[in-house]
Amino acid sequence: MTPAPRVVDLCPSAPDPADVDARRPLAPADSRGRPLGPADSRGRPLGPANPDPPAPSPADSDPPAPSPADSDPPAPYYPISLSLAGRRAIVVGGGEVALRRVTRLLECGARVVVIAPDVLPDLAALPVTVLRRRYRDGDLSAAWFAHAATDDPAVNAEVAAEADRHRIWCVRADDATASAAWTPAVARYGAVAVAVTAGRDPHRAKGLRYAIALALADGTLEPRSTPAPMTAVFDQPRPAADLLSYVSDGRTPAPDGRTPAPSHRQQHRSTLVAETASSTVERCCSPSLNDSSKQGKRRISDGSVALVGGGPGDPGLITVLGRQLLAEADVVVADQLAPRALLAELDPRVEVIDAGKRPNEHNLTQEEINELIVGKAQAGKRVVRLKGGDPFVFGRGGEEALACARAGVAFHVVPGVTSAVAVPACAGIPVTHRGVTQDFAVVSAHLDPSHPGATVDWAALARGPGTLVLLMAVARLDTVAAELVKRGRDAATPVALISNGTTPDQQVLTSTLGLMADDARRAGLRPPAVVVIGEVVRLREQLVPMAGRRADAPGASPRQGSPRQGSPRQATEIA
Repeated sequence: MTPAPRVVDLCPSAPDPADVDARRPLAPADSRGRPLGPADSRGRPLGPANPDPPAPSPADSDPPAPSPADSDPPAPYYPISLSLAGRRAIVVGGGEVALRRVTRLLECGARVVVIAPDVLPDLAALPVTVLRRRYRDGDLSAAWFAHAATDDPAVNAEVAAEADRHRIWCVRADDATASAAWTPAVARYGAVAVAVTAGRDPHRAKGLRYAIALALADGTLEPRSTPAPMTAVFDQPRPAADLLSYVSDGRTPAPDGRTPAPSHRQQHRSTLVAETASSTVERCCSPSLNDSSKQGKRRISDGSVALVGGGPGDPGLITVLGRQLLAEADVVVADQLAPRALLAELDPRVEVIDAGKRPNEHNLTQEEINELIVGKAQAGKRVVRLKGGDPFVFGRGGEEALACARAGVAFHVVPGVTSAVAVPACAGIPVTHRGVTQDFAVVSAHLDPSHPGATVDWAALARGPGTLVLLMAVARLDTVAAELVKRGRDAATPVALISNGTTPDQQVLTSTLGLMADDARRAGLRPPAVVVIGEVVRLREQLVPMAGRRADAPGASPRQGSPRQGSPRQATEIA
């Protein structure tokens, strides 16, 4: 369970003790947050023989930072990775940008303090200290790192100025040119992280990051067989064509800049990745193509809709084409079960619309969604309708395709990995297995079997398929189990209930048909969940101990918080 946030409301007339605590120097801590000893005003450790930090001599003082005009050409930037585990990071701002920055800081183990008069509920719900007031000078005195992420440039400038005085690295979200530090676009693949900077141009950096991430996911780049460090490609400026050859055929430039000839296997790599990387790299590496006058040549008729299946939850399980279309989208209309971690990678100019549907709670009705995607496409926008699983498996993709067809809007469908098969697989359960069962059925169980609108033939399902996979069934487990037993299915049939499948929050409960409803209630199992009924569930006992043995297997990025595919050992075992 996520720890409750510490929310502090301060009035100008009386300082709050929590505010005083938030500005008090912290003793440094190791990666597990354990104190290492006394600290100075910056939280740096003091040895027993040196109780007070020495005053800096004039020789220790830094010269004034040169203005851009004083450095022509500009000095190269110094790339670095920071360990913030157990260290205090201050984020000034409480909006969407602050939420993104705080999320990543928490993933790195930082102790985050948020300062803002108004804070988004999603941000306040995180395990951070929240000071609900405006920033004031001195707030950074105990910080190691700071983010200025308000919508007021004057406040951001004040934060950056204090950080500069205290020699604290600070990132300004509003103005990269006035910032002493900035965050790169990062492509992650297992333990490999590639940070991309592009002359403080976030749009170029994100485009390059996407091309690299795509090549890593597809296997075009093989990090374990790379003879030179992957960062070599960014150590010095290279033409877009050189980077494209690196991305598309897997060759690694040597330190002297020469590129080895491609191997036989590399010559036969997927042309889709090469074409995707080509369009992305050329678009982001050519400044003229980013010019609004060039983009204005697109006709209104260029608008289209892509119905993209995002897979079962793990962001790494979306298809290559799905990621390509996301990178090219003008508008993304996302479902609740879509891989939302991918939305953080989008260009900030992309319009993201939440069309999430929860039980008894819809942001938009289906009719409103149909009108929305058609209207955006008719306005000349490239629309991606991002769904969980496959758009044509209980995703209402057919209804949206028909709406586009009737309006004369161009559309295409990108199939996705359906949760009905993928979630059981990642929990160690194949839905078919030779000698056990040769067929399976997938059923939506969101309606009570006795409901007049229910069209499921439960009698046939009780007698028929060897494996029965139920979606949207958590609220109907009692009635579904009773109906199947009444129609002839053995109450002792093995059952697995898999909640939040393929994600770090995955839970797996094994039971029987007759007991599954009571067991699920006791375990507090909540949707989204996939229910598997059949003898194949018994195979999990043999498959789970061996699954995920390959510790370096590729998967979604740690930043995205996804388990490795086929590694149910990371799930919470309830059975």
